[in-house]
Amino acid sequence: MCEAAGDGGGCGADMGPARRRRGAAQSDCFREYFVHKFRAMLGKSRIIFPGEKVLLAVSGGPASSAMLRQVQEGLSRETAKKLRFIPSVIYVDEGAVRGQSLAQREQSLACMETLLQATGFPYYLVHLEQALELPASILQPGPVTPSEPGVSYKEAVEGFIQQERQKGNGDKDSGTSLPGPVSGESPEGPPAAPRLPPAALTQELLKLFEAVQTLTAKEELLQMLRIHLILQTARTKGYTKVMTGETCTRVAVKLLTNLALGRGAFLAVDTGFKDNRHGDVMVVRPLREYMAKEIAFYNHFFNVPTVIAPPLPTKRRDKPSIRHVVENFLMELQEDFPSTISTVYRTGEKLSADRTKPSCESERCLLCLCALDLDGEEELALEPTLIIDDAELEKNGCCHDPPAAGAERKSAYIPLLCYGCRLTFKELGPVTTLPPYVRAEAQRRIHSVYPLQCRDAAAESGGSTGGQGAWQELKAEGQGEPPAPFGVGKGAGTPRAMGPWSHPGPPPPPQLSITLVGLSFVLLDICINKPFELIIQKINQQNQHHGKCL
Repeated sequence: MCEAAGDGGGCGADMGPARRRRGAAQSDCFREYFVHKFRAMLGKSRIIFPGEKVLLAVSGGPASSAMLRQVQEGLSRETAKKLRFIPSVIYVDEGAVRGQSLAQREQSLACMETLLQATGFPYYLVHLEQALELPASILQPGPVTPSEPGVSYKEAVEGFIQQERQKGNGDKDSGTSLPGPVSGESPEGPPAAPRLPPAALTQELLKLFEAVQTLTAKEELLQMLRIHLILQTARTKGYTKVMTGETCTRVAVKLLTNLALGRGAFLAVDTGFKDNRHGDVMVVRPLREYMAKEIAFYNHFFNVPTVIAPPLPTKRRDKPSIRHVVENFLMELQEDFPSTISTVYRTGEKLSADRTKPSCESERCLLCLCALDLDGEEELALEPTLIIDDAELEKNGCCHDPPAAGAERKSAYIPLLCYGCRLTFKELGPVTTLPPYVRAEAQRRIHSVYPLQCRDAAAESGGSTGGQGAWQELKAEGQGEPPAPFGVGKGAGTPRAMGPWSHPGPPPPPQLSITLVGLSFVLLDICINKPFELIIQKINQQNQHHGKCL
């Protein structure tokens, strides 16, 4: 039996107001929990100093929009504990590769511009086509400069608070003054530059993505171009930190996806709270402890506006990419076992990022800037990634071409990449469709290998000459170009036959022309490499006395 009560109890007519009061109290409690979690994540890390310029990467999705709202509320006057950094926002327009028409791209840009103008923060609207005009230096880590040289985080906070008090309680911005307006990028009005890039640049970008074989490679390529655009904007505008809206759910999916893509050695930097592989600009993920459901509840309760972009177009509906397969698997498992996502996430917390830091340029991946994971080459089965078809060699150049032409062959890029990037790079299109800044940096890295090889060879053989001086001296004497170090096929990789370029040492192993027979032999060698070698050595030792050798 239910009884009506005057205070809203029971099941009478007064139940509605009681439920509304209880729902409002629950939403307030959830809001306090959500805000505290965000600020605790930033506070305990102590990597964002007071007064530091931070660039918020906003895509318009639920997670990045919630992050933007958190920063916006943290800088308001009503907040008890204000955030002390100086924010700006960047939005990357990816409509060209997502199948949007010009009218749809204009509409999305207008919606995002309205959303960003409402925040009052400076913002930057960039297009994915601009990635084709990036400089080659974007693939080089910048110099690491501390935010406050010689000052600890606690001292910086105390100094910032004292500076605020000296300015007086009537300071309008309370230490969160925004940078001055920038032409075409301030919230005062629409950008002065054209809203959409030239059609020729868009066609070049579409040609790059159309040449990619799988949706998985397209997603990796899109992620690379996006982060390079954001990084270039941060460097040119003077930002030292970049915030991205990656949730716990997305981090768990990314962790398993990167394992499947051969990037297990770099999970700590790909999914960790901070990513400092770029040197002068650090990527921070403050939402990585939030579940996707928490983000959805927050946006629903507090009316956070979002702009959803369409996915990459594909003809496959079932299992279009590795990320989709992993995401569907985790979501289905999460329904029956609610701790699945958090368990995968906590497992990634135990990984260390020490091995991902390269000691020199030759040990750094061309695309992801992580260390080349080549220590266990045979165990990692890297050999199949070095196989290049004869048809591709004929299309991009002969294996006997000089280094300038060899740099445009796909085989020349392989030694510059880590294992995961090699797998992705093999699914990209011809070298001529790659972004110009990638090709320029690859050619610079390839040409810089020759002086190092000459110097190392001279040091090993006890010679007195080596390095760049010896290379230039031999070149000036008219003795030809140095051998292409990354040639694949018959006659490649044999510097002993090049006269002055040869050096004492064991002869290089013979290389096969990549034909069906050669490919079969390589695959057979991969499967039974070690046992077969041991058997051959044993037979040779037994037959040495009889003058026989297998």
